[in-house]
Amino acid sequence: MKLNYTRTFIVGLAFLSICAFWQMYDNVIPLILTNTFKLNETYSGAIMAADNILALFLLPLFGSLSDKHETKIGKRMPFILFGTGAAIILMNILPIIDNTYYAKPDNFKVISFVIVLGLLLIAMGTYRSPAVALMPDVTPKPLRSKANAIINLMGAVGGIIYLAVAAVLYPNSKTVGVAHVDYQILFIVVASIMFVAVGALFLFIKEPELVEENRILELEHPEWNLAEDDGSGNEKLPDDVKKSLAFLLASIALWFIGYNGVTTWFTTYVSVVMGQGLGGASTCLLVATAGAIVSYIPIGNIASKIGRKKTIMTGIILLSIMFFMGFILTNIFKSINFIMYICFALVGFAWAAINVNSLPMVVEMCKGSDIGKFTGYYYTASMAAQIVTPILAGTLMRLISYKILFVYSAFFVLLSFVTMTQVKHGDQKVEVKKGLEAFEDMAD
Repeated sequence: MKLNYTRTFIVGLAFLSICAFWQMYDNVIPLILTNTFKLNETYSGAIMAADNILALFLLPLFGSLSDKHETKIGKRMPFILFGTGAAIILMNILPIIDNTYYAKPDNFKVISFVIVLGLLLIAMGTYRSPAVALMPDVTPKPLRSKANAIINLMGAVGGIIYLAVAAVLYPNSKTVGVAHVDYQILFIVVASIMFVAVGALFLFIKEPELVEENRILELEHPEWNLAEDDGSGNEKLPDDVKKSLAFLLASIALWFIGYNGVTTWFTTYVSVVMGQGLGGASTCLLVATAGAIVSYIPIGNIASKIGRKKTIMTGIILLSIMFFMGFILTNIFKSINFIMYICFALVGFAWAAINVNSLPMVVEMCKGSDIGKFTGYYYTASMAAQIVTPILAGTLMRLISYKILFVYSAFFVLLSFVTMTQVKHGDQKVEVKKGLEAFEDMAD
């Protein structure tokens, strides 16, 4: 049994479009809120936090709804098409309001901007879980770590495409010292990327046929399924599987608290602790991202050989060690250096080992009819952590010392190691290959 790489790359186009959008959203919307509408950091920060808060409710809701809605084009595809279409329309209204407000300020335009932004966040929330759930829908359980590695890679590509477009369209020469920047063309280009990506997904992925094909394969391998049918058509998790799921979701929240604590506060941290500027801090984070990108596919292959849980726990140990090293290095050195770049590259590798395998472990614990709901569980745990950690880490840094950041992150990552020891389900069975079968992976 081999992964269909071409199909998986196409399925990943949905995640590519999502990541391209969020990269632009995180970069541009704060600039509009502060530079055009002159909102202070508290109000703009509250608006920027709204997507994570909405995600707590929208992602599990629409993931579960997509499980229950069978149509001629599939369960997930209607949500993906509607969400993308609505987002494309709404996102292009934002720069229009931005430009007209700059030309003639009006409180009504501020309110209109916030309302459209809220509707846009809802539109994006309607299809993230269904888009991510599409991968396990069409991929056999033992191959989902490899497939999720490709999905993550496609997401990274989406972010890189946006960054490249932004760099070309808005170099410093066009933005520095300019009273107002017109972002309309950027929104149009990103909307076009989303349209083309999801259009290709719809044209080349025939969801109902692929889902049925995967369902038949799962019936041939009942040992893959941990959920039990209670006789009413509903799926019930055995108590020991429920326990594993709870500990796995706790682990996901804990390592996101640790990791996002660093990614959120690192630029401020190096400014205060090391006296370094934005450039050096951004380079460290870029190195970590690059380390993750080049690791995604190798990590998927490693997990298919030694198991997801072992791969994750190895990543947890490495990540916590690198965070402790971050604490030591940033207190020894007064400038960012090559040793720190190596550490951040290993942070990227460790994060890939964790991130690639966690969603497949969650959806491994359900049958196909609940994949969307379980994908929502995953995002609820991760999004809740991303809401909590900027506030918690920032408060500790203010009350104790900025130097606590890496210790804080390492502590929560290590806590996730403890909870992961209690996860007994969700790992694929690693089969020992014999004879010529041992050479199959070399042909991939």
